[in-house]
Amino acid sequence: MNIEPLLKALSEALAGEGPAVEIDPDGSFTLIPQAELGLPAGSETDIAAVVRTSGSTGTPKRTLLSVDALAASSVGTAMALRGEGQWLLALPMNYVAGLQVLVRSMFAGARPWAMDMSGGFTPEAFTEAAHELTDKMRFTSLVPTQLTRLLSNPSAETLTVLRRFNAILLGGGPINPVLLEAARGAGLNVITTYGMSETCGGCVYDGVPLEGVQLAIREGRVLLGGDVLATGYLGDDALTAASFHEEEHDGETVRWYESGDLGELDAEGRLRVLGRADDVIITGGLKVSPSVVTEALHRVQGVREAFVVPVPSAEWGQQVAAMVVASCSLPELLAGAAALVEAHLVPKTVVFVSELPVLATGKPDRTAILTALAEAAQTP
Repeated sequence: MNIEPLLKALSEALAGEGPAVEIDPDGSFTLIPQAELGLPAGSETDIAAVVRTSGSTGTPKRTLLSVDALAASSVGTAMALRGEGQWLLALPMNYVAGLQVLVRSMFAGARPWAMDMSGGFTPEAFTEAAHELTDKMRFTSLVPTQLTRLLSNPSAETLTVLRRFNAILLGGGPINPVLLEAARGAGLNVITTYGMSETCGGCVYDGVPLEGVQLAIREGRVLLGGDVLATGYLGDDALTAASFHEEEHDGETVRWYESGDLGELDAEGRLRVLGRADDVIITGGLKVSPSVVTEALHRVQGVREAFVVPVPSAEWGQQVAAMVVASCSLPELLAGAAALVEAHLVPKTVVFVSELPVLATGKPDRTAILTALAEAAQTP
């Protein structure tokens, strides 16, 4: 794919000299004049990109990312990674994680390399693309499903190119702790990230906010603030007002984005995301966090991936259901889970698959998973 026209348009937008760029799923792009972005009259904000959210939890929203927000994100990332360099693009460019690979490269003055995704994401295609990087400082951004595929019976060549990356950013969904331990044990510098389109992508690395990013937990929900926040949503002032708000603190105005995620801070002050607030399962009057169940399943021998959701239950109101990629049997899975968590946390419905259904972003397709598990729960 020739990304030169896109890079040129992005360069002009980031310099404040061109219209905002909205990338389409096929890699083409649309230019949107600043006057058509719905900003208040007299606004000096330059919007560089319009990015759709993944739509994994509802209707996609068109997020407005300013030049200043993207610059703040890139600076924070460079400080966390202790340098700038060349990036390998292995994610769709129309979503924020893919866009950021391009933006970080441009701020660093390096040309990104886009891997060939025409045949889908494969270890072979990734390895071939990684060989094209020439900078001494090398980075890439992946989702857990991609790293799982790369480390499932990896070739020596694939391991070699993975070890050459100064950092591999990993985010976009629940991360199998066993996978993470294996990756780091193999000499890979994997950094877990948390963020969303509304924060210019990942803004919390290994549980610690980037420089200039503010983090708070209120009533169990994760709030994020700082210069990386999006300006709002294109064509939806009501949703913008509901999602972003300002507060006065110590004589300063702090702007916050309230995520839909639940979280907590550990003893070291690092963020631990517990899952989405609307994903909490109430079964027999007891609350169950899907992330706790997912983490337990990930630690059962033979489990590669797991995704946990609630499904309706005539007896319990809701029940815990899981879609799993594993080499173990159902009795082994349930016995392994029962040894790690309380009985009401063990899934009542389990569907084994060879691969989790995913969106174009590589994130698990929650809607497809929920539908399949609900049907399985109703089957005698």
